[in-house]
Amino acid sequence: MSSPARDQQPTHTPAGLIAFAWALVGVPLAYGLFQTVKTAASLFTG
Repeated sequence: MSSPARDQQPTHTPAGLIAFAWALVGVPLAYGLFQTVKTAASLFTG
């Protein structure tokens, strides 16, 4: 009896789709981190 995972062929995701997905998550994340650092810096510098 063969396992189902052994019978499946690997799929290839286009590089553009991967880049789009990273940008979709990374841009808001970077903006949020920037705002957090900016706000925290103002707390410590006065």
